[in-house]
Amino acid sequence: MKTGIFYHPSFSRRSYLTQGSRLQDFPTALEPLLTQPQFALYESPPIDDEWLLQVHTQALLDEVALDPLCSTAWHSAGGVVLAAEMIATNAIRNAFAFIGAGGHHAGRDFFGGYCCFNDVVIAIAKLRQVHGIQRFAILDTDAHHADGTRALVRSDPDVLHVCVCGLDQCSADGTKVDIGAPGGGWDGSAWPRPRLPVAAADRDQIYAETALNGFLPRVKSFHPRFIFWYFGFDTHRGDYGDLGLSRTAYLRLAAALKEAAEDLCGGRLEVVLGGGSRSDIARDLIPPVIEILGR
Repeated sequence: MKTGIFYHPSFSRRSYLTQGSRLQDFPTALEPLLTQPQFALYESPPIDDEWLLQVHTQALLDEVALDPLCSTAWHSAGGVVLAAEMIATNAIRNAFAFIGAGGHHAGRDFFGGYCCFNDVVIAIAKLRQVHGIQRFAILDTDAHHADGTRALVRSDPDVLHVCVCGLDQCSADGTKVDIGAPGGGWDGSAWPRPRLPVAAADRDQIYAETALNGFLPRVKSFHPRFIFWYFGFDTHRGDYGDLGLSRTAYLRLAAALKEAAEDLCGGRLEVVLGGGSRSDIARDLIPPVIEILGR
């Protein structure tokens, strides 16, 4: 089966995260991948309000509609949901979903931080109601705490949510976990001091090990039927959530998560693009991540 790539032209022109520039080289940068038979490009459709209202209030939808920087929000969520459904029905093996507006800072009745609709939680709602999949794991490696996602799944024992950010805490049942990122991270209010001095040459290894050691043992005992990776490259060296990382860290995460999905849930893995602002980093990093999904 193929690896699906979900994209809409508006994401390169009107992205909330950078008002258009971060994905300026796409979809052209995908052309070498698309010559290979294991990859397929799909246009992200707009999500129906019916599914947005499974997660968000009508008042939030009305506010998003008035925000010009959220103009891509319907197609962003729509692509994430379509990718999840195609994986669930075995139309594709796994997927990478581009977005123009993010998702993990959007709660039931609030949004912000470059996020409009909580794409992953909406996808979970549809997979449960339409496809009968009930148990999910989410790894979030965006620099910022996923406050919207956490608020939406806090009381859901069938969602394992592990966030590598600026907090260190774990729920009583072990399904809601925050892991302090080496070198710092955003806790929702202020940048904390780095937890440990990390030499530049070691940052990729330490970060990847921290994320994987916090996620893999938990996901293996949790037995999800579907895994989401909320992949922010804002942690890359020189981006706005700079933790001094290079693409080595992200490629290691991609390979480990693909292997875990193959072992645990029939390969059902969706990578959802999160934060990051620089077009050069996007061009250098995203195609190799997608290439790993297609191996």
